[in-house]
Amino acid sequence: MVTVATLLLLRHGRTTANAAGGLAGRQPVELDETGRSQAAAVGERLRLLSCPTVVTSPLVRCRQTLERALPQAVPVVEEGLTECGYGSWEGQPLKQLAKDALWPVVQQHPSAAVFPGGEAMASMAARAVAAVRSWDARVSAEHGPDAVWLACTHGDVIKAIVADALGLHLDLFQRLIVDPASVTAIRYTPLRPFLVRLNDTGGDLTALVPPPPKRGRRKRRTADSDATIGGGAGAGA
Repeated sequence: MVTVATLLLLRHGRTTANAAGGLAGRQPVELDETGRSQAAAVGERLRLLSCPTVVTSPLVRCRQTLERALPQAVPVVEEGLTECGYGSWEGQPLKQLAKDALWPVVQQHPSAAVFPGGEAMASMAARAVAAVRSWDARVSAEHGPDAVWLACTHGDVIKAIVADALGLHLDLFQRLIVDPASVTAIRYTPLRPFLVRLNDTGGDLTALVPPPPKRGRRKRRTADSDATIGGGAGAGA
């Protein structure tokens, strides 16, 4: 079994815009009281891990989430993980945007969606995927294949990264749910990625840490299931 680094994708906690039903986009909205509590709660689980690398979207809601969740961490800002540029949609109520002609395109054919004065959804997906894959290779090289590292970012960004990991077309990414302060885990093996957790809001994250090598020569772990290594002896059955 090939052991590889594990990426944890953390969505920021609930914001004032989330609570009000608005589209924050790249505006400097902050966590509300619920969001601060969510960040503290996920921090209790994350502190049981040792994450040598923590990266974050530059937006304040992500940085506030990490300040509460992992106060000892020194996050590195990664521009590729910033929210999609929604252009003139930013700051508007979602119920109002739902009446816009672009809304059904965003929901059903997002790969064709280009926000007025903003970014194409496909461009967001491409730069986010490129960012996490680049960081994953860097973390693996610097800290070894057993490393667990963290990226704090946004709902649509995480959904786009998950869709790529699953081999899904971007037009299917709206079928995914990523709640505030949830954790999603992905492992990028040499041949294909594996989605290990999705939208985890309360599970034991220590299970994601590979066990230490046993005396002398490093031994490979026994796979929990065929899916863990993408098949095995029974893959063709």
